[in-house]
This record gives sequence, C-alpha cells and structure tokens, in this order.
Amino acid sequence: MAQAAHAQSLHFTPMTNHLVNYATTPNGIAVIELASDAAGAPLKAGATGPNTYTHEMMRDIDEAVLKARFDDKVFVIVLTGNGEKFFSAGASIQMLNKVTPGYKYMFCLHANETLSRMEQTPKLVIAALNGHAVGGGLEIAMAADIRIARKDAGKTGLPEINLGVLAGTGGTQRLARITGKSKAIEMMVTGNNLSFEEAKELGIINTLLDGNAADFRRDVLDWAGQFCPPNKAAMAAGHIKRAVQSGTEVPLEYGLAIERELQAKLFASKDAKEGIAAYVEKRVANFQGN
Repeated sequence: MAQAAHAQSLHFTPMTNHLVNYATTPNGIAVIELASDAAGAPLKAGATGPNTYTHEMMRDIDEAVLKARFDDKVFVIVLTGNGEKFFSAGASIQMLNKVTPGYKYMFCLHANETLSRMEQTPKLVIAALNGHAVGGGLEIAMAADIRIARKDAGKTGLPEINLGVLAGTGGTQRLARITGKSKAIEMMVTGNNLSFEEAKELGIINTLLDGNAADFRRDVLDWAGQFCPPNKAAMAAGHIKRAVQSGTEVPLEYGLAIERELQAKLFASKDAKEGIAAYVEKRVANFQGN
C-alpha cells in the first residue's frame, strides 16, 4: 500500500514543552502524539508513558492544533498516544495533588478552551486510541470527530468519581451528547471502565482495528488518507464537521443558516466544480483540497 510507508517515515518534532510530538505525512495528515510520564513530565529516551496531561501538555496540544490549522498542506489531523499501552491516562494525579484549587480551575478552563478549539477546527480530527483512554484521556478523544481504537488494547471510561470529583474537561457534556443522558450518568457515577468493544456498542468508539501498535498506526494513517485529496474534497469534509459541531448546538433554524453559509462557500470552491464536472462526465473526481 502506497500510504503504508507514511507511518514508518514520520519525522516527529516536539512542541515547546516536549510533551507533544508533531509530524506530517506526504499526503497531508498531521499526527499529534501525546508523550509524557505519570507526573506529566517529558519522556526519557526509550521510555513510553501513560501520557498523562498537565497544563503544559495542553499548551503543547493547543500549539500543535494551531500549527495544523494554519498549514494549507494539512487536510486531516490524527491524535494518538506514545507507546502501546496508553492513549492517555488523563490528567496527572501527581500534579493535581500539588496545586491549589484556583490553579485547578484555570487548568480545567484552559483545557476546555484547547479541546473546543480542536473541535471547531475546520479539518477532520481522528483520535487513534492505541491503548487505554481513561478519565481525561477519553475527554480528549471525545473532542475529536471520529474515534478509532486498537481492538483488545485497552479500556475507556470516566472514573473521576473515585477521586471525589467529576470529569471536568468536557467529559460530562460530550459523553451525554454521545450516549444520551441516562447512560452517561450511569457510566460516571459507577466509575466503571468499558472495553473498547463495549464502548463501540455505545457509539463512543466508531471503528475497531486489529493488529499490534505499529500495525495500528499504519492502518489508521491509511484509513485517514481516504479523506485527503485526491480521494475526497477536504474542504467539504471540514465544512460538514463545522455544520454538525456548531449546528447541533443551536436551534434548528440557526443550524440551517450555518449549513447554507457553509454550502455557499463550498459551491464557490474549485473542488465543488471538479466534483460536479466529474459526475456529469462520468469520471473519478481529482480533488485538490481547495
């Protein structure tokens, strides 16, 4: 497979705090990799970690998302974790045990802003769950548009009640919108984690892929490649995302207005002209991403 080599040829560069790594593939996928130890510190050479997050990691995620946003050669964002065992174990408990309540509030506020920015970015965001995604790890993943998990590789859930708190980085709101209120409340008040297979049945996870960690990353990038030019009109994919993410949060008539405005922008795009012409001429469209 032509795209299979992309996973092997990724050249990561660290963001400012060395808690997130960033790379791009030749076909326009930005890969954002979470990488930290249990304390939320940068990983030492050769180590893999639970990829717990701190305010510093959230700043790195923000930096990486903005980098992908402004890169016209990036069409899809894939968010994943370092190593084989964890996508992310959530917020660093060691960090939370040391800081003041005021710091914790600002930490949650900035994390909410970071994930909202990712959610509103007009490019498709895919969370690739290479391992456990619990607590804040699931909260990060739920801010993505699509979640793909490695089969039998981990569990997911929001067990914050066991710490005497709630999922404060968007968890209560996004989980309820995915599973419905009653199921979301049940999951959070019991604090039980689910297998990826169980999570798929509830719609928390969209797709399961077989294979080891290396195969999974390769297959995720291959899967994500279907949304890059020339296969799909990337602008249309991004506008579909924006119509759904923004439109479902407002009354229907306003959602329809958002849909119309985004459609008007697409009708003026080169890819729309190409797609319509290809249909009329009975040929495969060759999208360029503009």
